[in-house]
Amino acid sequence: MAGIRLIVSDVVISFMWVWSGTLIKLFVHKVLGFGYEPRAEVIKGALSIINMFFFAFLGKISKGGTYNPLTVLSTAISGDFSRFLYTVGARIPAQVIGSITGVRLIIDTFPEIGHGPHLKVDIHRGALTEGFLTFAIVIISLGLARNIPGSFYMKTWISSVSKLSLHILGSDLTGGCMNPASVLGWAYARGEHITKEHILVYWLAPIEATLLAVWTFRLLVRPLKEEKANMKNKSD
Repeated sequence: MAGIRLIVSDVVISFMWVWSGTLIKLFVHKVLGFGYEPRAEVIKGALSIINMFFFAFLGKISKGGTYNPLTVLSTAISGDFSRFLYTVGARIPAQVIGSITGVRLIIDTFPEIGHGPHLKVDIHRGALTEGFLTFAIVIISLGLARNIPGSFYMKTWISSVSKLSLHILGSDLTGGCMNPASVLGWAYARGEHITKEHILVYWLAPIEATLLAVWTFRLLVRPLKEEKANMKNKSD
């Protein structure tokens, strides 16, 4: 029952996530009437951080629901095989379904809103960019989970600012997405979800970067239990 509830949470939260980004853009450009000047970008950045706090809270009350396949994949790699199969076979597809449904409704409601992130460089630079951004955010997330596991606000603040900074770094190249499900929603609407560019840049590169980040973190950082045991032995 808990597993089904988590899948439903993933669908709903992924649906809400793609809508939240659209609503922020509409609010800044349509309601406030700003163009693409610096103050508009500052407002969008501030609203994006507030938005990420809101979705972190949703993840907390839903006991793990999220909108990003890379988030659940990084934790599934560290778990047992049944958990990995549940993540790959159920949770990630649920996030994809939520994102596609949300984007289709956005396009039907606001046809002028645009067509989502596009690859603006060659495929190799795009894959390296998304891979680097994903590697960085996964390392940061793993470090936060290890060092400040109980501090919701501090952890969310650091994670949100980091995601926004990395998004800005990659926005002119790939869109700085770091979220395959969200990108797939827009690519599916354009009929580009099975192209080589989409699969390599927005799926394969981030997944490989996530695996590399988890393995690198394991290699460089000792488990917390082992570290506590070593400290105890030294004190004895």
